Amino acid sequence: MTTFIQPSPLTLLLDGSPFNFQPHNRGNQRFIIRRRWRCLASEQPHRQQRPQPSKSAQQPKRRNKKSLTDSERGIDPVGFLTKHGITNKAFAQFLRERYKSVKDLKDEILRRHINFKDMASGYEILGMHRNVQHRVDFMDWAPGARYCSLVGDFNGWSPTENCAREGHFGHDDYGYWFIVLEDKLKEGEKPDELYFQQYNYVDDYDKGDSGVTIEEIIKRMEDEYWEPGEDRFINSRYEKAAKLYEQIFGPNGPQTEDELEELADAETRYKAWKEQHKDDPPSNLPPFDVIDNGKEYDIFNIVDDPVWREKIRAKKPPLAYWLETRKGRKAWLKKYFPGIPHGSKYRVYFNTPGGPLERVPAWATYVIPDAEGMQAFAIHWEPPPDSMYKWKNIPPKVPKSLRIYECHIGICGSEPKISSFNEFIAKVLPHVKESGYNAIQLFGVIEHKDYFTAGYRATNLYATSSRYGTPDDFKRVVDEAHGLGLLVLLDIVHSYAAADEMVGLSLFDGSNDCYFHTGKRGHHKYWGTRMFKYGDVDVLHYLLSNLNWWVEEYQIDGFQFHSLSSMMYTHNGFATFTGDMEEYCNQYVDKDALMYLILANEILHVLHPNIITIAEDSTVYPGLCEPTSQGGLGFDYYVNLSASEMWLNFIENVPDDKWNMTKIVSTLIGHRTNADKMLLYAENHNQSISGGQSFAEILFGEINQSSDSMDSFYRGLSILKIIKLITFTIGAPAYLNFMGNEFGHPKRIEFPTPSNNFSFLLANRCWDLLENEVHCNLLSFDKEMMKLDENESVLSRGLPNIHHVNNATLVISYIRGPLLFIFNFHPTNSYERYSVGVDEAGEYKVVLNTDEVKFSGQGLIKNNQYLQRTISKRVDSFRNCLEVPLPSRSAQVYKLIRILRI
Repeated sequence: MTTFIQPSPLTLLLDGSPFNFQPHNRGNQRFIIRRRWRCLASEQPHRQQRPQPSKSAQQPKRRNKKSLTDSERGIDPVGFLTKHGITNKAFAQFLRERYKSVKDLKDEILRRHINFKDMASGYEILGMHRNVQHRVDFMDWAPGARYCSLVGDFNGWSPTENCAREGHFGHDDYGYWFIVLEDKLKEGEKPDELYFQQYNYVDDYDKGDSGVTIEEIIKRMEDEYWEPGEDRFINSRYEKAAKLYEQIFGPNGPQTEDELEELADAETRYKAWKEQHKDDPPSNLPPFDVIDNGKEYDIFNIVDDPVWREKIRAKKPPLAYWLETRKGRKAWLKKYFPGIPHGSKYRVYFNTPGGPLERVPAWATYVIPDAEGMQAFAIHWEPPPDSMYKWKNIPPKVPKSLRIYECHIGICGSEPKISSFNEFIAKVLPHVKESGYNAIQLFGVIEHKDYFTAGYRATNLYATSSRYGTPDDFKRVVDEAHGLGLLVLLDIVHSYAAADEMVGLSLFDGSNDCYFHTGKRGHHKYWGTRMFKYGDVDVLHYLLSNLNWWVEEYQIDGFQFHSLSSMMYTHNGFATFTGDMEEYCNQYVDKDALMYLILANEILHVLHPNIITIAEDSTVYPGLCEPTSQGGLGFDYYVNLSASEMWLNFIENVPDDKWNMTKIVSTLIGHRTNADKMLLYAENHNQSISGGQSFAEILFGEINQSSDSMDSFYRGLSILKIIKLITFTIGAPAYLNFMGNEFGHPKRIEFPTPSNNFSFLLANRCWDLLENEVHCNLLSFDKEMMKLDENESVLSRGLPNIHHVNNATLVISYIRGPLLFIFNFHPTNSYERYSVGVDEAGEYKVVLNTDEVKFSGQGLIKNNQYLQRTISKRVDSFRNCLEVPLPSRSAQVYKLIRILRI
């Protein structure tokens, strides 16, 4: 007997690549029958065993494509070291071993999952999901549990009513539990005639209520789909079997099993049948034949009839008729009560060796973490189709430069309370757009029990915080932002998790090693949080699916991975780094965490090519933004955390005339090899929370026009503006500003804690400050900075030419494209004709001046001084220079508007 296998475009591995994913819409899969078929000759039980050929005889028979080597595919585990001329044998060996470990990990994953998209799509089956067969399916992972059930207000919190079935119908060998919640039949209604009756709940929910019966659909299928004579064997199912039986045994064949003699193998019977019918007309022969030339092959060449092949290809399965048998939502509501209604409260119940436990499901998408002192619970979110949020806008294209506005939903309002998603949409989004930013970055959105942690001790990674609104409200935030042309980035915390047991993942199934490491390694050294076990495939399944979930469900455009040093080192980053390469490959490095980051970047960038990933790592691990094929971790950007620390140290501890210009430049440029992948900010939310102060609060605090110390006030304004301008323009392609700092918000942030009697007084943003002239002028200056990049593409122009750094005069100057930037940090010295070299001879015009009156400056540069012409004088290794006025604590941006040929 010959078995034909139809090759499918859904192959797991193609040309050595494991990223040949299934189509997202699984209903549109097509199976293509190629001209040359792959065929296996199956062996019958009674067939005589042939002698097995030797290995040497087996190997050359197959005509498979030669698999490409890593070098042929452009993979080099130490490629970025060679690129940057870094020589360190220990680190190079570490990269090679890590690459092998990643390959082994991928092989282990592919033994459990069909491909990596399946690995990162666990949310499609885990958690609570409506099934088309009038039921709700629930699945969760708890390998340490002995019994699992769902409890909630829908079943009176009974731990026995809705439980997993015994054996493999209820859980598998990996610890995944499966529970079915059947919809309840209404009184007077009869069960469905079809056992597998399906319903349209959401998609096409208005279809299926036409009143057409199943019998009518089947009859129409038989009339329209089957060609004449094709349904003969359907109407008489035993006719074909009887004819085949007669062909094999003749008209008087055996009637019982005892009379049945030993049958020849399929190949012998086929050859005998072929010899017997060699003189038959072609119409009686099958439209294909097997060519093996008498050789022992597992794979044969097939010759088929082109007409028959095209006919088979054109034939589509009658799925449309089957889908038409589905009934609509109205029919379902008429017949059934939902097994778990929308808005129901529930938890998962486990019986463990340590006793019974009730937990919030790990894959829950809507959670109330602290309901007035009561135990946390999940909420089943299944709104009716007419109430579900419908997307209106498409995500904008990724810009060449990022101007990111960092936000927190809860503190976005002016009132001392927790603000909502809707308030954020109404107040903040229009302000962000008007201010000239092209992206927002949200932190504190993922569900967390303790509000004072600002969202960094996440408890439920698949849920948006219920403090701000419903999941659909957050969808509206993203959609409205996209409508304004703003990308939406999410601050994701996969480096650790909250240690809370009642609502989080700690001791989820009663065991200490479910999601996290045991012992000291499972706890953060200083923060008391739990550390994920990145070497476990099921934990990777949870975390990778979480990343994909936010993109698929909420259309998030990118992630900033928070505090990578906490996960990449067993000392959680709390160690002294000297810059020695061996510090990045010693015994304190968590290789499993690095492999998770590699997988996360590879999968995200393959599934979503326009995704943005940002690494926040205080140790600046080598290869953060290098391709994974070259030994890197694959991030698009990394955060320069040293810049804000430097500015804070200068402002608080260093006299103004002692600021070091060389240190400013070297800190802002960072590692020049990766400067084109850097994200810079003068200050983010870290400077304003956790007992800190914003730069505005340190420099000038509350603005009081009647104050006698106006010198101190103007000092603070001037320093703040030049700090922001040089940080924005000196080199990084991405810039970030925290909400309120664009207009010099003078107050820090204090979340409600016992130490402040749970006060919300400082847990907000004072938008009414914009009515003050000074704050309004600071906002105008920030807008001009954003407009400068929008008009001149400052951030995307590549690295600047920093040609003038003078620690004596405290002046910095650099060229970026047609723009010349000059900064005078000196607190008292102003210069009437300061010489700065330029590359091009010509006329330069001031396009931005921090000392303008409209920016609350003193206006020391007059309008007739805005246009400057070069003179032929060698300065800063250039043949031409400008002699410009340069007031103290000010900065000017000149643009080349006319080139002079000398």
